[in-house]
Amino acid sequence: MNTLKNAQVGSTVSVVKLHGEGAIKRRIMDMGITRGTSIYVRKVAPLGDPIEVTVRGYELSLRKADADLIEIE
Repeated sequence: MNTLKNAQVGSTVSVVKLHGEGAIKRRIMDMGITRGTSIYVRKVAPLGDPIEVTVRGYELSLRKADADLIEIE
């Protein structure tokens, strides 16, 4: 399974599926990350946490644990 946590900086990926349950999944969806959404990976912090992405025209920082729940292609 390829997740957003493993995406390369500068790449644009598409969301295939959201993993996780309940409040965590709802929070990710409330940020605009849903199936089929394009995500551009802008930066990754030196220790890998957080990951800065562009989603639907705005910048967003995600924790590594949350990025691991987002399956991409």
